[in-house]
Amino acid sequence: MLFEQRTVTCGELRAADIGKTVVLNGWVHRKRDHGGISFINIRDRYGVTQVVVDADSAQELLDRAAELKMEYCVSIRGTVRPRPDSMINPSMPTGEIEVKAERIQILSRCAPLPFMIDEATDAKEDMRLTYRYLDLRSFSMQKKIRLRHEAAFAVREYLVGKGFYEIETPTFIRSTPEGARDYLVPSRLYPGKFYALPQSPQLYKQLLMASGFDKYFQLARCYRDEDSRGDRQPEFTQIDIEMSFVTREDVLALVEGMMGHLFKKTLGVELPAKFVRIPYDEAMDRFGSDKPDLRFGMELLDFAPYVDGACSFQAFHDALKEGGAVKALVVPGKADYSRRQIEELEAKTKVYKAHGLAWMKVNQAGALEGGASKFFSEPARIVQGLGAKPGDLILIVADKKKKVACTALGAVRSQLGKDLGLCDPAVFAFAWIIDFPLFEFNEEENRWEAAHHMFTMPQAQYHDSLEADPGAVKGDLYDLVLNGYEIASGSIRIHDPDLQKRIFRIVGMTDEEAQRKFGFLLEAFKYGPPPHGGIAPGFDRLVMLMAGETSIKEVIAFPKNSFAVSPMDQCPNDVDERQLKELHISIVQEK
Repeated sequence: MLFEQRTVTCGELRAADIGKTVVLNGWVHRKRDHGGISFINIRDRYGVTQVVVDADSAQELLDRAAELKMEYCVSIRGTVRPRPDSMINPSMPTGEIEVKAERIQILSRCAPLPFMIDEATDAKEDMRLTYRYLDLRSFSMQKKIRLRHEAAFAVREYLVGKGFYEIETPTFIRSTPEGARDYLVPSRLYPGKFYALPQSPQLYKQLLMASGFDKYFQLARCYRDEDSRGDRQPEFTQIDIEMSFVTREDVLALVEGMMGHLFKKTLGVELPAKFVRIPYDEAMDRFGSDKPDLRFGMELLDFAPYVDGACSFQAFHDALKEGGAVKALVVPGKADYSRRQIEELEAKTKVYKAHGLAWMKVNQAGALEGGASKFFSEPARIVQGLGAKPGDLILIVADKKKKVACTALGAVRSQLGKDLGLCDPAVFAFAWIIDFPLFEFNEEENRWEAAHHMFTMPQAQYHDSLEADPGAVKGDLYDLVLNGYEIASGSIRIHDPDLQKRIFRIVGMTDEEAQRKFGFLLEAFKYGPPPHGGIAPGFDRLVMLMAGETSIKEVIAFPKNSFAVSPMDQCPNDVDERQLKELHISIVQEK
């Protein structure tokens, strides 16, 4: 079907265009009739323009206007004229003008809509994902997808300007599962063998450093076959970066500059030139999290000094006797919290294996009352020492494992930040978390494992004592956190094959197994690899926070739901028996 192509978009006409004949292409956003006059708002991704069909128009034009319904796709030719003074809409960029229609062409019709397309929708997530192509027409989604595009462009602009090459790495790779499960792709040509989709380009970007490409990046698609976990996606995008001949500070400075450029270019937000750096142990002690939200204070406090002769709460004494911790949180002005509200917070601590949440309130006289207050004979010392004030609520967690006490109370802090409205989405509080443990002990499997991944360089002072005390080893690791989310993780890498083999052995991997899984990397490291390091900001999560959202689905064009299913095209789906036969695969039904 021939149609008149647009000469202008629906967002660009202004008073200076009055008198011009124009053609608009777009969708009928709204339509209303008043006294024989039809007002039609036409929308495209650039904006909205009001089109008017006057009552004295030709009958053919009036009839065609009467046919129009919401979301009909149309082409309209007309003349730009000023709106009457009483109808000027200052909140609309095109609000000073309207287009007097001279011809309306219906390009396609629209079935009854499953939900209204507007600034935002109250449709349920499953409905939105089923009709994602309609959901994406909304102003809100168009704005967020545009932000994603602009963010990607700004990242490329900055890194290319710093001398980086954008290099694509393979998406069919060797399976080396460590942690999350790989997505496997069967080979038709090699029956019984499989490719894996990459969880990260980690090994390939290290090989690019060995190849002499000292500044690499890509917006990499990555895949993890995880169980349903909240807002995770089976496929996601990361800004993958690797550099040669660098230290940690070089990587951190590069990312600080990149974030500054990105936020200034896309949001007009000025970030500090340097982000605060917090050692991992300090972050856990102060915030109970290695991804603290710094938009508010309310830090964890050490309650151990008050567990003495003036305290008869045996659980607190037992925790300290076992080498654990007793941590406190002062919640300003919340002594009016009900028992039910406190129990809801207590439930949060039990998720992190704490045994409970003790509480006390500071009354208007400055004394402690309720909850655990009966166990303390010197309440004034506690109130003064914790800096509490009348009307405050004191929450306490004790555990023989310090990490449990800190993490559990840290989860309460995070929840309170949301409940009390302390998390302003327009504030961007960045921080680097540094000096992570290189190893953590897996009690279920009775072995050490890498806290991040096995290719991280141990800090120099631990090189001689790796095997003797793995738990004490700090890695040259760094995470970038923003508003309570980890948005990037990176490290300086091992480039010495002998050191790499030592790390493999500590995590229980034999030399034979290491050769089988990573022999190509160890082989490459025989040929003069440079010192190198990198980082990989999560692009989806970063754009989510820039958009002020709490779900990455809001900034991905076609996401899966929380069960890794696409309601729109019903994938994953069954395939033909012929396809399975070609791949030498048979389906075994669970009994």
